[in-house]
Amino acid sequence: MGMSRFKTMLRAGGLVVCIAFGLSAPARADNLADALIGAYNTSGLLEQNRALLRAADEDVASSLAALRPVVDYVIGVSRSLSETRTGPIVINNQTSALSASLSASWLLWDNGASPLRTQAAKETVLATRALLRSVEQQVLLRAVRAYMNVLRETEFVSLRQNNVRVLTEELRATRDRFEVGEVTRTDVALAESRLAEARSNLALAEGNLVNAREEYLAAVGRLPTRLQPPPRLPARPASVDEAKAVAMRTHPDIQQAQHQVAAAELGVLATEAGMGPALRLQGQIGTVETNNATGDSNSSSLSLNFSQRIYQGGGLASGLRRAMAQRDAARYALLNVQEAIAQDVASALVRFQVAQATIEANDRRIAAAQVAFRGVREEAALGARTTLDVLDAEQELLDAQTARIAAQTELYVASYQILAAQGLLTAENLRLAVQIYDPAAYFNQVRNAPAYRSQQGQQLDKVLRKLGRE
Repeated sequence: MGMSRFKTMLRAGGLVVCIAFGLSAPARADNLADALIGAYNTSGLLEQNRALLRAADEDVASSLAALRPVVDYVIGVSRSLSETRTGPIVINNQTSALSASLSASWLLWDNGASPLRTQAAKETVLATRALLRSVEQQVLLRAVRAYMNVLRETEFVSLRQNNVRVLTEELRATRDRFEVGEVTRTDVALAESRLAEARSNLALAEGNLVNAREEYLAAVGRLPTRLQPPPRLPARPASVDEAKAVAMRTHPDIQQAQHQVAAAELGVLATEAGMGPALRLQGQIGTVETNNATGDSNSSSLSLNFSQRIYQGGGLASGLRRAMAQRDAARYALLNVQEAIAQDVASALVRFQVAQATIEANDRRIAAAQVAFRGVREEAALGARTTLDVLDAEQELLDAQTARIAAQTELYVASYQILAAQGLLTAENLRLAVQIYDPAAYFNQVRNAPAYRSQQGQQLDKVLRKLGRE
């Protein structure tokens, strides 16, 4: 009876199979594209950087406004009291005045400093657009990781549940054999220990799954439902050199650094030009109404001023040296970014290749572990193997299956990391079914610096109010 029960348990153990990502078939589930779409549409980080881009767009409008007239009005009311004493005679004078003036100032020429600042602001806009694409890659790669981690932890929980079932049967059979004297109390204790460990590992796996689901919520904007297996792996470059060449052309971090260098170089030129002369037109008209005998007065003036600051206690030279230092820092930053991107490309490709080799090795490991497990259980049924041998064989098979699932997750994440390292992990390149954000749309509306009360300015206000409610 004990031997029959033991054989039944071993057959149950033989039902342990390799759980791989392509085997499950949910009736209706979210796929990886759904996760990427959710991440793109709900990311607060993307919205934050889009707002920063709009702020950079406004810097261009502000620099344009520097070469436009500045008009101010001033309305004032004043009251003055005076006392005149001539011997015993005291005369008190009270004067009230109402004044109004309109003044205008127009910077006609500043040695080219303002146009250079405008060009620098435009380069900063382009750098900020590149930063937005970089953030988009981070958001989408995080969604890929979150998706694959949920799949991985789900499979881990399934493996651990199956392990608990098998070890429960193992313990029951071992106790039956102990009752008939086929094994010792030590064998029962070993089976109990392995079952307790399996239950602990199951609790850990379930906790990891909860954490993975919460990370999915943060990355995608909603909790995962039943997730489909990942799609076909994206196309990969033929070589490391080819991938690096693509990255040098398209990676947003490199483009951002290039535009920052251009902006810093223009900043040096603008600082040098700002040390030169400037031509400014100024005009003013005003009127003053008083309550005394002097009556009202009107005034107007118009002047054309040509000026240049020639001394500021060393501040002018210091400002120029600072701009040069910022330019040099931007140039070195570009070199550092290029080196880092090249390293990221190579690392991502190596990571992918290692994952591929690991999967192949674990496939062979699983096949061998299954053969070994079947052999050990048959030998144990004949009394040639101990309970510990059966437990070890089952654990080896479980470890191989776990390693295979982890390597499969690593493979998919590495494949999308290759895209990100090349600068290709964007909603547009992935052809996601989303409304692609146009970084130039807002810039085109503000590039001419529309006035606050103009029709275009009022339309912009409506756009910003709508964005603020979203």
